[in-house]
Amino acid sequence: MSDPETPQEPVDVTEVTEDEVVVRRAPRYGRFMLIGFVLGAITALVLTFAFPDNPDFDRGQVFGFLLLGFGAAGIALASLVALVLDRVFSKRSRSAIAEHEATHRSTD
Repeated sequence: MSDPETPQEPVDVTEVTEDEVVVRRAPRYGRFMLIGFVLGAITALVLTFAFPDNPDFDRGQVFGFLLLGFGAAGIALASLVALVLDRVFSKRSRSAIAEHEATHRSTD
């Protein structure tokens, strides 16, 4: 009698590829913009209570007006700082070798 073919066990085959990549630090723009807005809001709050009451507008309206202006200015200035830091950090970039491992099942 002939032996029926027995199925072979699957074998894990790992392929490793190498790529050259550029590594650099980069600022997180969203965090810079949030910090800029918070600083603008604090400035608006301080200026709201730094001046005497205005008979035409209550303090809430004055704070709202100042928040629009100083919040936008804070976001703009913080974004500008993030862009400058990004340019500075990009000059310090360096090359590195990254290894990528891919595992496949093979029945061969």
